[in-house]
Formats: sequence, structure tokens, C-alpha cells
Amino acid sequence: MGIPASKKIRSWAETRSMIEKWQADGLKVVFTNGCFDILHMGHIAYLEKAAELGQKLVIGVNSDSSTKNLKGEHRPINVEYSRMYLLASLSFVDCVVKFDEETPFNLISTILPNILVKGGDYSAEDIIGADVVQAHGGEVKTLDFVDGYSTTDIESRILSLHRFNSSLDESE
Repeated sequence: MGIPASKKIRSWAETRSMIEKWQADGLKVVFTNGCFDILHMGHIAYLEKAAELGQKLVIGVNSDSSTKNLKGEHRPINVEYSRMYLLASLSFVDCVVKFDEETPFNLISTILPNILVKGGDYSAEDIIGADVVQAHGGEVKTLDFVDGYSTTDIESRILSLHRFNSSLDESE
């Protein structure tokens, strides 16, 4: 059995220390980030592709307050520890770390991964932290999303089903 999920959830200092060790051992560390509010197939496919770019995958997760600031009052649906635990339970994820700001710039500047990855809806020059990673000899990459999978789409489908079922209840 691999490392338990709860042991993969780390502080900034622990994450930096682990990354320094991995890099000293010649391993490439990949970093990506997001809210990961409702974990779905699109997330998993994206994270698998990110993991294949190096030997270690670190995920930065927006805190509850950061997610609310980005996504609105109705989010997050799942609390930060739950979101982090689910990500950490994936076998190809090596570390999960939370950040409270709206962007991961300070986290990226602290941990200095070898490869910074974001989804294909970003251009490499618009990715927060790209300048820091590149200044330290790292790479910035974008990956395509799986069409038809987004948390916003899932949330909309759930709300539509709820409205439909509510209208059926009212008609009885």
C-alpha cells in the first residue's frame, strides 16, 4: 500500500522541504493548482497527464475562503480538507498543499517546482507564477481539458434536477 492520503497533505514548509529533497535526488516536480470543488473525471484525466510530465506531482488547493472569493457565495460545495483528502488519495499525487490567496503566486515562489502546469484555457504567458518558475530554470506547460466535464456544468445539472424534482413535488 502507498502513503496514506492524510500523510500527503502538507504545510508550505513541509512541501518546500520535500521538493528540495526530490530535486536533490534528480526528480522533476510538477505543480498544478485549483479549487477541485467536485472531483470529476475531467480533473482526474488532467492530473494524470500532469503527473506524467515528471516524477512527483504537487497540487495546490484553494482554501474555502479563496474558493468563495473566486467562485461566489455558493462555493465551495466541499470543504477544503475534504477536497485535499480526495486529491491526496490518488496514487499519482505525491503532495497536496493549501493556499489562502486568490492566486498561488506566493506558494509557487516558495516551493519552486520544475514544471508548472495549468489547463488549456490559459496561455503559458498568462499563468500565474510562470515567470518565477522560468527564472529558476523550470518549464510551464498547458494541458487540454476533457470536454464535457467541469464543476460548473455538474453543479448546473444538479440544480436542474433539483428544480425538476421540486416542480414534480409541487404538482402532486
